[in-house]
Amino acid sequence: MSSSLAPDARFDRLVVLRLAVATFSILALELAIIRWMSQQVRIFAYLNNVVLMACFLGMGLGIAAGRKHPRLIDATLPSLAVLSAVLSFSARLGILRLAFPDPSIAIWGGETLRTGETFLKNLSIVVALFLAVVWIFVCAGSVVGALFDRLNPLRAYGADLFGSLAGVLAMTFVAALGTTPTVWFAVAIVPLLWLSPRPLSWAAAAVVLWVAHLSVGFALFSPYNRIDLIRASSLNRPVIVAANRDAHQIMLDLRAPALSSAALSPEARKALSTFRLMYDLPFGLTRQRRDALIVGAGTGNDVAAALRNGFGHVSSIDIDPVIIRIGRRMHPEHPYSDPRVEPVINDARAFFEQRRDEGFDVVCFGLLDSHAMFSSMASLRLDNYVYTEEGLRSAFQHVRPGGVMTVSFSVFPGDWIRDRIIAVMAKAIGQQPRILYFPSADACTFIVTKGPVLPAAPLPFEIRPHIDLNAVHTTSDDWPFLYLRPHRFPTGYLIVLLTILAIAALGTRAAFGPGLFRTRFDPVMFLFGAAFLLIETKGVTDLSLLFGSTWIVNLSVFAGILLMALVANTVASRWQPVRMGLPFLALFLALAVSYAVRPSMLLPLPLLARGIAGGLANALPVAVAGLLFSTLLSRSADAAGSLGSNLLGAMIGGCLEYLSIATGLRFLTLMAMLLYGAALLVLARDRRDPVSADAADASM
Repeated sequence: MSSSLAPDARFDRLVVLRLAVATFSILALELAIIRWMSQQVRIFAYLNNVVLMACFLGMGLGIAAGRKHPRLIDATLPSLAVLSAVLSFSARLGILRLAFPDPSIAIWGGETLRTGETFLKNLSIVVALFLAVVWIFVCAGSVVGALFDRLNPLRAYGADLFGSLAGVLAMTFVAALGTTPTVWFAVAIVPLLWLSPRPLSWAAAAVVLWVAHLSVGFALFSPYNRIDLIRASSLNRPVIVAANRDAHQIMLDLRAPALSSAALSPEARKALSTFRLMYDLPFGLTRQRRDALIVGAGTGNDVAAALRNGFGHVSSIDIDPVIIRIGRRMHPEHPYSDPRVEPVINDARAFFEQRRDEGFDVVCFGLLDSHAMFSSMASLRLDNYVYTEEGLRSAFQHVRPGGVMTVSFSVFPGDWIRDRIIAVMAKAIGQQPRILYFPSADACTFIVTKGPVLPAAPLPFEIRPHIDLNAVHTTSDDWPFLYLRPHRFPTGYLIVLLTILAIAALGTRAAFGPGLFRTRFDPVMFLFGAAFLLIETKGVTDLSLLFGSTWIVNLSVFAGILLMALVANTVASRWQPVRMGLPFLALFLALAVSYAVRPSMLLPLPLLARGIAGGLANALPVAVAGLLFSTLLSRSADAAGSLGSNLLGAMIGGCLEYLSIATGLRFLTLMAMLLYGAALLVLARDRRDPVSADAADASM
């Protein structure tokens, strides 16, 4: 008997392996495309989760179509080659710097749309690129749909999760090593060549790797940024650091001999003298010159200023290790070579909490602005949580009596962003900052003190704007959208999202048939996908506040979610609840705990206790939702159709995440509860599952 079963067992193992390899490749390809597109077409740096939605939509449609069209996998690499060629030559094609489609968001280096004609043109380009990504993942997802039905649903889903987890770990590892897009795509493409070993696929793979290599040039890559070094044509030709194609920092020699150089023109000497005043200012406001903390230290201009002003110890924080290395190697004043300097590679909020007992005479926020997104799941930038009431209050707690805290910020977008920072600092610290405005840099320095430190007389470049603090919408950890312009409706965002939803509706109709609820489409799993995406987003944002917005935290969250789902799937394969009401009740209770327990409540706890409490608050709803999902999947008459429906729902969840701009991030949990409640109601009316009275009782 065992010999007769051996071929079937070998076949099952081969299917499991192919399914795990397919999901590994899909996950790796998703991460590679999301990151590369944001560098090659800058508009997608601020529409990161739009690309994520394209991936989810494509995978969902591909899995649904895989049963009838299993060989769509052969079109994956040729389609990717076409998109890669467009992205690699984006500058020549004039799409590298498309104007942003919504003036409600302020973007450094990004011009906003001005005319309807430009909007329609740019919208068409965005939609075309969105469709290209969708099609690639339709093709890649088809192999999952073709393989899924050949196995027990839970075994197939376990292989799916295992491959996805391996893909996350592999891509995070190569990103942490500072590898180039060529390596990212190689990791994703090699498994696809095993699944589609045709000559055309091999040729297309070579094209993808070649054009990805061409796009690199002399750039460096960190876990967060593409970094280009450019020699300026003025100011004694300093080196400019461009992050993700936008000018980010300029390494200046502001020592007295450099400022008096005969090679400088009068205009250059005046500009450099202004920069010297700006950078030296925070470190000349206090008589105490023991310790200084610099947030967003970058390549070292602020660090050099602290050293010039005689500080005995300087702690410099920056999240990007490559930018620190560039400063160490190339800054003309070599501040990072000074033994008084302690470079710290960390998220600022994490530093404030992890080293809360340290005090400083000066806490200086450099010109900290992010050109990268916090996560592809949330419409936040890396620096969003630095400039909230809680973030600035936490920083001010590190200021010693008689010390100062300064925040330098570009006010190029307008007076509204200046007024917002004033209001946030006033609300967080209890005093309205004094403001110095430097017209040549279009930047302000905001100053607050701990004790009577500054003279009452006006400081150089000081301005005293009159604003109604109560009328300004301030940023908080729940609403950290610093760059959202006040009194502007995000029309551009809305049109983009409505266009995406229309595309999704047409694609779903094509993949599942016109009568959605009478075909393979699974509305319960669709609602589960939308709700779970919101849980993931909230988990990423909450845990980043507890431990910092670094790549290692993001890795831990995403890997933890996949691992928790894998454990839940294993449990479901051995034990499943007969009725679903009680597990749903447990899910609602877990979500209620997650809603009630805010990250700010856990910050006073020691690091270990904070990790346990925060991890449990995040893991419990994931675990219960995973058990419910696996149970429903095992009972589905069409597991591939259910999984495809779930991925389509995740795309809708990505659209719903944008509501946090209006409602705040905490509301994501309530939206997830509503979606799970809707799933319960649909399930309770479905005769295929023994839910009925037990489910109805739980919903009450």
